[in-house]
Amino acid sequence: MALSIKPIGDRVVVEPAPAEEKTASGIYIPDTAKEKPSQGTIVAVGTGKPEEPLTVKVGDKVIYGKYSGTELSYEGKEYLIMREADIYAVL
Repeated sequence: MALSIKPIGDRVVVEPAPAEEKTASGIYIPDTAKEKPSQGTIVAVGTGKPEEPLTVKVGDKVIYGKYSGTELSYEGKEYLIMREADIYAVL
């Protein structure tokens, strides 16, 4: 998927994974009780800093801080723009 948003510097655009709809035991979770996802897929990356190139790439599945990034709605989809430092791990 080609996203026409190009982040600047060490920022990345992440498409959050959908929130869980039901628990492992089969109980459905209402929208008001769903937790904010902390996993997603990188859909765009910046150029990085000259002294620190980015270590993530488009398509990487990542874990990030629960309240990391800035929410962005673009063409009907929700994304997060965050610094690479806000990403904890690549899955």
